[in-house]
Amino acid sequence: MTSSVQGDTPGAEWTAEHDVGEAEAAALVGGRFPGLRGAPVTLLATGWDNTVHLVGERWVFRFPRRAVVLPGVEREIATLPALAPRLPLVLPAPTHVGRPEGSYPWPFWGTELIPGRELAEAGLPAAGQVRAATDLGAFLRALHDPGLSAEVGTGLPVDPMRRGDPGVRAPMARERLERLARRGVWRPDPAVERLLAEGEAAGPPPGPPVIVHGDLHLRHLLVGPDGRASGVIDWGDLCRADPAVDLSLAYAGFSGAARTALLAAYGRPLAPERETAARVLAVFLCAALADYADSTGHARLLTASLTGIRQAVSP
Repeated sequence: MTSSVQGDTPGAEWTAEHDVGEAEAAALVGGRFPGLRGAPVTLLATGWDNTVHLVGERWVFRFPRRAVVLPGVEREIATLPALAPRLPLVLPAPTHVGRPEGSYPWPFWGTELIPGRELAEAGLPAAGQVRAATDLGAFLRALHDPGLSAEVGTGLPVDPMRRGDPGVRAPMARERLERLARRGVWRPDPAVERLLAEGEAAGPPPGPPVIVHGDLHLRHLLVGPDGRASGVIDWGDLCRADPAVDLSLAYAGFSGAARTALLAAYGRPLAPERETAARVLAVFLCAALADYADSTGHARLLTASLTGIRQAVSP
């Protein structure tokens, strides 16, 4: 998902520059990887940045949709194979890397399918939410370890999209919410307004940057039917930044006992500045997801995103 805001034209930010269909995906994969030639190809998912196809019922291939995401694609290819073995949840580490050829001008890559449903789609009961939150907290504790950053993260950029700075993200969130309100999707909430005002007056949290997913929202945590987290996907915004950038999902995705379980598993105290930054980013990401979902007809994602905005300001 991108963080840019480009006016009020639905679809302007996620319209593909090159959308790889099933036939083209089969040709690209088969041409680059002879062992997969002739394997069935089915569309698995589309997002702002990638079109994703399932190949041979085992392999997932991601094809960039827009040129702006290519630096992130290269970071995934370079970093995820080293990062994946060091973390407690499965990551989509590239095992098949295709370079530009024919009519498709960009690199693409594949990995084994990670089972599970997006958190936004899972509809977990309360007990399942606690399990998912606990698993996510333990995962983020490992990901944010300063030693891991020193070991494999030294080449990553530092918060290039300034997602850890609530003074940047609060006005962007307000603009998104105003867009949704004009369409009748969102009704202004005084609690959200107070949070955004607090964020606009705040600076970024202090402290050294750590490795972060960078875009950890409701679509990027995969869970099983029982709530156990099975993987974390879509690492195109992988960078070093304040932990608040990833902890935003603690506020957008969970509340009550589940959020308490997540923060307990994370095991590191959250300074007030970090909590504010995480909550503000949660509002922004959910507002952006709601904008996308409303414009593209994703009803369940829209519901989950609007719920996420309200959870972001809940105790």
